[in-house]
Formats: sequence, C-alpha cells, structure tokens
Amino acid sequence: MSKEWLNRVYVCTKPFVFMVFLQTFYAVNGLVVKSALNKGLNHYTYAVYRSAIAALFFGPFAFFLEKKIRPKMTISIFLKIMLLGLLEPVMNQNLYFAGMKLTTATFTAAIFNMAPAITFVMAWIFRLEIVMMKSLHSQGKIIGTIVTVGGAMIMTLIRGPSIQFPWTNNHTLHHQTSVNTFSTQDQVKGSLMITAGCFCWAGFVIVQAFTLKSYPAELSLTALVCMVGTLEGSVLTVVAERANASIWAISWDIKLFAAIHGGVLCSGCAYYMCAVVIRERGPVFVTAFNPLAMVIIAVFGSFILGEKLNLGSVLGAVVIVVGLYVVLWGKSKDQNQQDQDLSVNQQHCDGMKTLVLKHNLVESYEKTSDNHNYV
Repeated sequence: MSKEWLNRVYVCTKPFVFMVFLQTFYAVNGLVVKSALNKGLNHYTYAVYRSAIAALFFGPFAFFLEKKIRPKMTISIFLKIMLLGLLEPVMNQNLYFAGMKLTTATFTAAIFNMAPAITFVMAWIFRLEIVMMKSLHSQGKIIGTIVTVGGAMIMTLIRGPSIQFPWTNNHTLHHQTSVNTFSTQDQVKGSLMITAGCFCWAGFVIVQAFTLKSYPAELSLTALVCMVGTLEGSVLTVVAERANASIWAISWDIKLFAAIHGGVLCSGCAYYMCAVVIRERGPVFVTAFNPLAMVIIAVFGSFILGEKLNLGSVLGAVVIVVGLYVVLWGKSKDQNQQDQDLSVNQQHCDGMKTLVLKHNLVESYEKTSDNHNYV
C-alpha cells in the first residue's frame, strides 16, 4: 500500500471517524452526567467547570501549535467568539442538562435529534447548504428534515406502554430506577428546554462555520470559546443561584469525573472535531450523526441507569433515524457533485495553463526568430 493511497483513505474517512468518536463521547457523557444529576450535580456549575477544564487543557496546545498560523484578533472575530461562547458552553449546555434532569438520558438524546433539521434550515437560510428543488438529493434532504421533526414530536407526545428489559427489573444492580418516574408536566417542560438547546447548538455550528472563514485556527478557536464560555457561564451562575455558594463545592466523586470527561472530550475535543469537519463537509454533516449517540444511550442507559423505554420513544426514535439518514444520503450526493465540479474546474484550469504556456512559448519563439532574421 502506497503512502499516497493511505493518505487518500485518511482524508476520505476522517470526517466519518471524527463524528463517530464525537457521538460516542456525547453518549458516554450523557450517562455520566445523568448519574451525577441524580446525585445533586448543579447544571450551572457543571457547565462552568466543564468549559474551564477544556480551556486549561487545550490552551497550551493552541498557543504553541498554532503560533504561526493563528490570525490576528479583530473586533468582528472577537464578537463571533463571544457569541459562540454564549450559544454552546452556556445556553445549550444549561438547557440540555436542565431538560435531562426532568426526563431521562435516552429521551434527551432522542429529542436533541431535532438539531440536524434545525441546522439544515439555518444553513439553507444563510446559504451554507446547497438546495435545488428539482434535484432528487435536495428533495431527500428536505423530506428527511420533515420526517425528523415528526419523529421528535412522536417521542414528545406519544408515550405508550413501557418496554421491559431483563436488566431493568434488577433492583440490586440498578438502584436508581426510582428516579426515572417523571410527571407529564416535567416531561413537557424538559422537552421544551431540550428543543431550545437544539436551536442554540444549531446556531453554534452555523456561527462556527462563518468564524472559521476568517479565523482558520481550530485549536485556538476551541480554547478561546471555552475561555469565554467559562466567564459568561460564571456570570449566569451567580445571577441564577445568587448567594448559594454550596453549589461550587466539588470533591472526588462522579461530579468531578463528569466535569473532567465533559471538558476534555465533549467540549475541547468536540469543538475541535466540529471545526475540522465543518471546514470540509459543512455544518449539516456534523449534526447528522446525532442518532448514533441516541442508540448508544438507549442501550447503555437502560442497562446502567435502569431507564425504561416506552413504545412512543422507540417509534419516534426509528422515525428520527430514518429521516436523518435520508438527509445524510442527500449530503453524500452533494459531496459527490462538489467533488466532480472541483475535478472539472481543476481540469479546466490545467487546460488554460497549458494553453497560456503554449502561447508564451510561441511568442518567445517568434521573437527569437525575428531577432535572428534582423541580425
């Protein structure tokens, strides 16, 4: 196997590998944080600690590795970073985990699958996504978006009978099953919070796509977003919790592990991976892999936390997965078309360069001949 072939395979598979790892990080983090929330973790301080740990971990790497390629800071870039820090580390995380506290990890991951549909619409509005109404793959993206929203509505509005697994009845291993009884009011409230978080996450990847055009330094952008998110999250926590200083206390337990895991993998690594893939495939591709996290959480959530699934959740999840992978199919066709266009343009440019070179050679030969005749 040649080095060139291996490099080509790496370039082609890198976006998919990054997204699979990313959704695995999110799935594990959802289970860890849900367990920590059940034990009294405050979602405001969790978001602050998570961003602070990510900034401390990735800051030195960004400073040394991107010293030569990091663009100068401008007011426009700074305002975009401020907005990025507000959208994801502050608003999305607090809404997401506040909604998870009122529901379950599986339900939260399923509702959050609306994010790709919202991202697709935003990318279409801001012309980051190609949509041609007469094209089959563009129609597939639109239909997949509608199906995805319908699946999320099914999960929210339809409950149905509970689906029992053998391990969910084992109270010896899964003593936390009792925390999974939620009222309809809590589930609706949690759904609204998670849906609002979807809009924040979609806005985050859209703004990130624009920011990377003027600030193409992924590690530095990750560190700066986490730093700004720490400051903005601290202000929000002080305002929301006022004089409750006890929420800042942390010890060597699941709460600290949740903050470290979330900070290093789900903030630092996630923002960097998203930035790399956004530059290559666009914001919609990044969010199209969300169903993978839902599947992982559904399986391990029922096993580790003893969470019970109902028929409405399973049916809605299936509809969401179908809709999102129709969107992903449309995106793959777009990528193939873009690759063909780039190939054609490259051939055209090579042809033009060849013609210009021949023209210059002919002119040079004619001038040489004229000078020789003159002599």
